Amino acid sequence: MIRQVTAELVDAFGRLLPQLSSSAPPLEHSGLESIVACPANTMLVSRSPAGQITGMLTLVMFPIPTGMRAWIEDVVVDESARGQGAGVALTLAALRLARDAGARTVDLTSRPSRAAAGRLYERIGFQLRSSRLYRFDLAETDIPAGSDSAPG
Repeated sequence: MIRQVTAELVDAFGRLLPQLSSSAPPLEHSGLESIVACPANTMLVSRSPAGQITGMLTLVMFPIPTGMRAWIEDVVVDESARGQGAGVALTLAALRLARDAGARTVDLTSRPSRAAAGRLYERIGFQLRSSRLYRFDLAETDIPAGSDSAPG
């Protein structure tokens, strides 16, 4: 579990983040600090036998009226370390933390193109859900005009 941002962590993110997303901007020290400092986030890393960071996962937990929600986000294992158990270890650690925090379920999404990741999640016990995921792109779409009164 990451509690403070180090140069090693910044370097690891510089290597791992492009393997997760080609569109994600690089993270600098201050950006990582805001992620690690957020009380909803728990960042986990895996290490090689030599001690190098080889993978990362962010567990996001927050209370809502229906209970504690838990999401696994941004899972990536270095290409050179895949197939060696790091993804399973990270995911199982996140599941234990979520259970201990009172979450009843843990959700995650994975692109269909990441077939190996999908197989890993199903082997662990995740079930593919039939749902509709909606996304509103705030950078590309104006928020429609609505009522002048604030919700409340």
